[in-house]
This record gives sequence, structure tokens and C-alpha cells, in this order.
Amino acid sequence: MTVLAKASSGEQHILEIRNLTVRLPRGADRDYAVSGFNLSIRPNEILCVVGESGSGKSVSSHAVMGLLPAEVVPTEGEILFQEENLLQASPERVRDLCGSRIAMIFQEPMTALNPVMTVGDQIEEVLFTHTSMAKTERRRRVLQVIGDVNLPDPEGLRDLYPHQLSGGQRQRVMIAAALVLEPLLLIADEPTTALDVTTQAQILTIIKEIQASHDMAVLFITHDIGVVAEIADRVVVMQSGEIVEQGDVRQILRHAKHPYTRKLVDSVPGLAPKADEVAADQPVMLSVDGLSKTYKSTSFFGAKRTATAVDNVGFEIRAGSILGVIGESGSGKTTVARCVMRLVEPNGGSIKLGRADLEGASQSDLHRSRKDIQMIFQDPYRSLSPRRPIGLSIIEGPMNFGVPKAEALERAKRLLKLVNLDETALGRYPHQFSGGQRQRICIARALAMEPRVLVADEIVSALDVTVQAQVLELLDDIRRRFDLAILFITHDLRVAAQVCDRIAVMHKGRIVEEGPTRSVFGNPQHEYTRTLFAAVPGQKWNWRPEVA
Repeated sequence: MTVLAKASSGEQHILEIRNLTVRLPRGADRDYAVSGFNLSIRPNEILCVVGESGSGKSVSSHAVMGLLPAEVVPTEGEILFQEENLLQASPERVRDLCGSRIAMIFQEPMTALNPVMTVGDQIEEVLFTHTSMAKTERRRRVLQVIGDVNLPDPEGLRDLYPHQLSGGQRQRVMIAAALVLEPLLLIADEPTTALDVTTQAQILTIIKEIQASHDMAVLFITHDIGVVAEIADRVVVMQSGEIVEQGDVRQILRHAKHPYTRKLVDSVPGLAPKADEVAADQPVMLSVDGLSKTYKSTSFFGAKRTATAVDNVGFEIRAGSILGVIGESGSGKTTVARCVMRLVEPNGGSIKLGRADLEGASQSDLHRSRKDIQMIFQDPYRSLSPRRPIGLSIIEGPMNFGVPKAEALERAKRLLKLVNLDETALGRYPHQFSGGQRQRICIARALAMEPRVLVADEIVSALDVTVQAQVLELLDDIRRRFDLAILFITHDLRVAAQVCDRIAVMHKGRIVEEGPTRSVFGNPQHEYTRTLFAAVPGQKWNWRPEVA
């Protein structure tokens, strides 16, 4: 079929949801995913739906697309797309509309894209399914839309596979596939959550530009208030499946009436640094000098490639200090953390834990040092065994180093209390906790080894703003209480400002600027650092004067 004509800008609503109620299966925490849900979107409008995990944001958008699981059932209400009720339409009609006139961008493009199809074929598949275009015309349209989302070399890129692209490039491919038929309604479900600030800024700019040029309505799902301030015309705030407040973005963010909305806004970290630099007479706990890591690979045809991930990196972290390493994806931040932990072998340089040289250590010496340096990973669910109660995960490390089981259990109970969890949680499994609770469990597990150094790799990047604030407060409390040295990897400058007393900025494998957080944030010297700060979302107007 051919693409249907777009609605005129004078049409009152592209999408109208009236009194939608979606039932959850038995055994869930509550009866309904969303209850009494109402919203409307006009052409050329961006409506942001904001709230914490479990608030019902994604369920409402998936209901529009007909993507709800079989056990999650709409029981009341209407979803009107150009006055047609999608809840009463046949599955074939919904599929037709959701390919040609309604499009969706998902949170994780690597999961949403087919790994065994080229990106060009995946974009062209939309045209093949929903139009009668000839192959040459489809190819021309694919190249055009790849260029529209600012991807380089459309001819070359269309023949690449998803794994050959960066995270930001994959997300742009998703946007291109969604926009190839110029839909009337675009639903974007957390499309920038895992992206660094510069890539996030580029994606938001692309969405705004295409939305304005095509008179398109955008339903934007997010938990990032900074993104809301950057992109939204209107805002809907959700809590526990219900809308608690909605209105103009400036009114909602500056003069929120509902306590939950105010809590969300107040939980957003500011860019004003909080931590004072640790005294210079504190002992150096971790010292890195001349660290380098180069990856080498050989293609199927024998061509050899080298990629330098880390190039001559050096820093020190003193007891009680948090060094934040910031930069874009691919800058080398995580590789530095993995080299420090000896999860990957560096090609050169020295890594000293106190006076012990980790780089030149034997396997037995390295094993003995493991208890003194612990790592907290980005995804707490993947870090914990789903088949073991969390108590066993916490006590495993100490017991491997000779701590009696009874003593290890007592230590685990104390640590759970420290991270604001009850000791009864010891017998529960990871899936029985929220994301924030799982991250606290991972922190407790790391502390169970009584380390001198913690390496924290993007530990709050996937958390809601309120949970994020709690974890950051906990991390700062632990640092003070145990006098820990912490290597804190993050792409979120607002987060770094809250807990780090020193900052190292990485770009293309090198540290381009380092110093006290107040100096780097107050007067960045390197052009790249200034670019990072300019890309932080939500700065175009003074929605929170107290953190501006």
C-alpha cells in the first residue's frame, strides 16, 4: 500500500487516550499498570511522559502500539488515533497503522535491531512492507533518511551490521527506520537513557528538527527531567500507574503542584560541585602511570587492525577521595577501570594499590590483592547470580579469603543495614528487588571484602532520579565512613558534580584535563571539556535557578 497523506496541522488531535486502564496479572505489586489514563497530542507537539520505573510510562506507549504482553490486558478506555479506536481495531489494522503512520523508537537499539541484517535492509524492510515503491526508489529513500539523521557516508553505512556501529549511531538507525515513512505520530521510549551527553544532545536535536519539519506529534517517554526541560512542550507526570499532574513544561517544572512532581524535580543533580578536595596529606591508595591498552584484530580476509583504547593515562586517588572519570562512549573510561581491576591486561604502564604493583604481580600476589580493590558494575541484575539468594552472593567473597561463615553472615547483615535494606533480604533472590535495591546489594557485596579502593562503573546511569540520588548519597556516606578511595566512571556530569572531589576528562583514550571538580566545572580549560558541558540537557532555559 502507499503512504497515506499526512493530517493537516489544523487537526485537533493526532492521538487521544481516554480513561485507559490496563490490568496486571495476578501476583503483581498492584492490580493495574495504568488506571484512568488520559492524554492528547496535537500535530507539531512534543509531549513528555515522565515518572520512575514502574509508573506505567512504557505500558501506556506499548498499549498504543499493540505491544502489550498477552497477560497485560486493557480493560477500559479508548486509544483514538485520528478518531479511530485502536483497541477495537483488528490486529492487521493495528500492524498496518503502526508501520506507516505510527512509529516507535525503543530504548535499546542493539536489542531492537536484527543482528544478522544490514542496517540498510532493516530500514528498507519498512518500505517493502508498507509501500509499493520499486527497489531503486526504496534504496534512494533509505539513503535519504540515513542522511537526514546525520549519519556519515550513507552509501557505506547502509551495508554495515548493528554491531559495527556505536551506540549513538545505532540509535540514529532506529530513528531513521521510524521516520522513513514520515509518520504522523512518533513514540520514543527512553531513546537517550544510556547515551553520553554529546550523543544525547545530537539525538534530541535530530528528533526536534525532524518533528518540526514534518509537523509530527511526538510522545516522548523518559525519567530524565533534564531531557524534559530540553525537548518538551507539555509534560505528563505518572506515579504508580496514575497521572498526578500535567501541563505546560515551564509551569510543571517551575511551579509543580504535586509533591511527587516536586520530588522528581528536586532529585535532579545540579551542575554545582558539592565535594571539597581531599587533603594532600592523605595516603595514595591507587596510582596509575603510563597506562596503555591497544586491541588488535584480524579480519576474515587477513587484514589486521589496531585500536588504541587507552593511551598513556595516569592519575592518583587518595584515601577518602572520589576521582570522577568523564567522557563520551568510546573515550576509554571503562577500559581504564577494567585495566585497573586486571579484568583486561594492559599493554604498558604501572598500576599500584598502595605500594603493591598490580601490573607486575604474580597470580598469587594478584589474588591476595583482590580483596583490597573491588568493582561495582553498571548493571546490578547481570552482576548477581539469579539462582542464588543475595546473602550467598555477599558472603562468598569473604569466605573465599578465610572468613568463617558465621562471621561473614554477621558482616552481611551489618552491611545490608548500612545500605538501607533489612537483614531478612538475605534469603531473597535478585529478581525480588528493584533496580536501585539491587545496586545497593552490589555495593554491600563489594564492601564485604573490606576494600581500600572501589571502582564504580556507571553505577547510577540506568536508575531513576530519586533512586539515583539515594545511591549517590549512600556512596558519599560510605566514602566518608570507610575512608575509601573511589574511581567513579560516569558520562553524567551532573552526577559527577555531586560526589567527585576531582575530575579527569577522557577523550580518545587520553586524559585531556584533570583537576579539582570545582576548578574543572568552574573554568574548564580544554575545548572538549567545554563541549561536554554545553551538551548537558536542560540548560536552554532557567527551569531550576538554584542549580543553574
